[in-house]
Amino acid sequence: MAGLQQEVKSFIQDHYRGTPFAELVRLVQERFDEDATYKQIRSYVHNHGLWNGLDGRIKPGNIPTNKGKKYPGTGHKPTQFKKGNRPANYKPVGSERVNSDGYVDVKIADPNKWQLVHSLIWEAVNGPIPKGHVVIFGDGDRLNFNPENLLLVSRAQLARLNQNHLIKGETELTKSGIIVADLISKIAERKCRKKNVCQR
Repeated sequence: MAGLQQEVKSFIQDHYRGTPFAELVRLVQERFDEDATYKQIRSYVHNHGLWNGLDGRIKPGNIPTNKGKKYPGTGHKPTQFKKGNRPANYKPVGSERVNSDGYVDVKIADPNKWQLVHSLIWEAVNGPIPKGHVVIFGDGDRLNFNPENLLLVSRAQLARLNQNHLIKGETELTKSGIIVADLISKIAERKCRKKNVCQR
């Protein structure tokens, strides 16, 4: 990947197994004086399929540390989290994660407020996203945050794009797909008007 030196790539290859991603980023940036950005490291790991082997699930035969323990009230020991203390899995504002849909979120406020990175980037360039609209990736790559790759479409347009497989691997082709989606919608609307079956 352009932007990462070969020694950085070799370091990642040597250390990714068994290392949580956030820790891997810290190690790389500490070793190379932050020459490698979070996005570069994330893209390299993603593009090369470097799964660290960690999934966070309890393996068969392992016993959860809290098994059999009962605490009054909510089920948690009252003094387990004192006011002002943060849990071990706390993520600071600015942290990123990949959500269940495969999009990158960024934490924008405590205690747990996250927002889509690509939507924030689009809004920074163009202003608020209009109601009933969403931002999509023109080339289908959910890690390509170049503003020119982020396209605003209505939810109706997105439905047509998905139905007709019009989101392509190139931004310009997807832009053409949006035009085609609009034409499909207009043709469908004209047909239903002729049959007088349009929903109002």
